[in-house]
Amino acid sequence: MSKSQNLLRTEPVPDQTVPTMEPSQNGPIIKLHWQVENRNELNGSRAQSILWLLEELEVPYELEIYHRGPDMLAPPELTKIHPLGKSPVITIETPGSGKAPIVLAETGFITQYMTEHFGNDKTLVPKRWKEGSEGLIGGETEEYMRCQHLLHYVEGSFMPYMLMNLVLNGIRGPRVPFLVRPITNAVANKVTDFLILPNMKKHFAFLEKQLETSGGDYLCGPNLTAGDVALSFVILVNKPAYPKLGNWKPEQEYPRVWAYMSRLETSPGWLRSIEKIKSIEGSFALYRGAKE
Repeated sequence: MSKSQNLLRTEPVPDQTVPTMEPSQNGPIIKLHWQVENRNELNGSRAQSILWLLEELEVPYELEIYHRGPDMLAPPELTKIHPLGKSPVITIETPGSGKAPIVLAETGFITQYMTEHFGNDKTLVPKRWKEGSEGLIGGETEEYMRCQHLLHYVEGSFMPYMLMNLVLNGIRGPRVPFLVRPITNAVANKVTDFLILPNMKKHFAFLEKQLETSGGDYLCGPNLTAGDVALSFVILVNKPAYPKLGNWKPEQEYPRVWAYMSRLETSPGWLRSIEKIKSIEGSFALYRGAKE
């Protein structure tokens, strides 16, 4: 079970954080800064995968939730933590050290740092070296290399196309003036056809092959790793959008990927991370229309 503890939910004033804390007397104070769109239509946060990571690492942590305003800009409280005002961000404070808190941003960097310091006894971190090849170039295990690649693949290669799709959906939507909308729809559909869909097919084919050759149920092998956790939010939040990208049937064409997504969203740690947010906010929705 997680060592974090939730407080009862309170109704915040705009841009006020909603903390959930457990005091730490001896070890470092780890705080995850978790941002959602707005409190009226709660949607998932990119920090969800980091929340799952903390649950798997079983480290004490504190959770602070920030709500975007109607302008969709980051609240000023979050920009004080990191100048970009983005989530996920983790701060680590060492009591009595006299040093400023460490500030970690970006999913891959956070995951790598946290697993290096807190995950040595966990299967989240695959064994690095083959026997007798310690320290040699090419001496790393296949599982380790796959996991390291995933940490950078998630937001460096996979996520950009889904962000583009999000922007394109925006110019298809009701915010675009009615008379102009047929033009913007045509442009968005064209970009989806020649850019988004072909690249998503490449990514799904890549992931399908990784699962076929991993020797287990996960992308790196038989065990859930930090790479799978890092990928979780990005691949799951877009699940309803995949079939709508165009002329393909991803569930049938890439059955291993579809089964993998189901495996992730039913993992005990993932479910605990959702319950954590529901206990504070009262509900949770990974994507629009899926509020629990």
